[in-house]
Amino acid sequence: MFSELFYKGLSDAEGWAAKRYTVYDTESSIRPDEIKRLKADMPEQSWLREYMCDFSASGDDQLVSLGDAEDAAKRVYQSADVKHSPTILGVDIARFGMDRSVVFKRQGNQAFKPVVYKGIDNMDLAARVANLIEEHNPDAVFCDSGAGGGVIDRLRQLSYDVIEIPFGGKAIHPDKYINRRTEMWYLLKEWIEMGGAIPNDVALKQELATPVYWFDNQGRKVLESKDQIKKRLQGAGSPDLADALALTFALPVSKKQPEDIYIKRRKETTQKAEYDPYTRM
Repeated sequence: MFSELFYKGLSDAEGWAAKRYTVYDTESSIRPDEIKRLKADMPEQSWLREYMCDFSASGDDQLVSLGDAEDAAKRVYQSADVKHSPTILGVDIARFGMDRSVVFKRQGNQAFKPVVYKGIDNMDLAARVANLIEEHNPDAVFCDSGAGGGVIDRLRQLSYDVIEIPFGGKAIHPDKYINRRTEMWYLLKEWIEMGGAIPNDVALKQELATPVYWFDNQGRKVLESKDQIKKRLQGAGSPDLADALALTFALPVSKKQPEDIYIKRRKETTQKAEYDPYTRM
């Protein structure tokens, strides 16, 4: 939250200004020889955070740095840049009363403004997700199966093809990640670092930059649990926005081909397969 105030001051917003005072700007508060010793003894990222007031310096165990999240929020791709990429919807369904249900759309390197619902039942949510599917015609829809069984069943009853993803389920690469959620978040992290663009949303950036990770005794990556993350987010909120975006990385997706191409191919295949015994060789 403090970083958001600082960045707001840098953005030339009316009535705001920002000034950064590093350890070198505070004159006699720390002796020069002590500053030199601290810099030599501390990890670089810790030095940048604690003595150079660098909000973009990530912690050693921080999965997505605030700097990377801020950079991703500044990027914007045009429709022409992503039109050949598949469109994917990630649907994170609320577990408890205060949690939000979130639908995140992503196409290639561009993630769009999420749609957030709060305090609605499963049938209502399923109807709203169905409307978004009709609107965007996505190439894949990934739904969190942890609390979304009723929504998934209703969407399938309405003949929508949705794929349920268990956050706590087995990772596609179980030798690298302890569960599916950790794996999706790592793919999200790599996407951000390679040029992914996100909406400039304060809550989303906070959620992305909050989780920490570690390694288990088998060397697999482990992402901090939702309940632990909630303790450090403003208002004890759940990272629903970031989880919905992470869901768009659940599986590799190919762009659908127009229906007329399928019809043409089907006709060509049928014509080649037909045999006329009266045809002269």
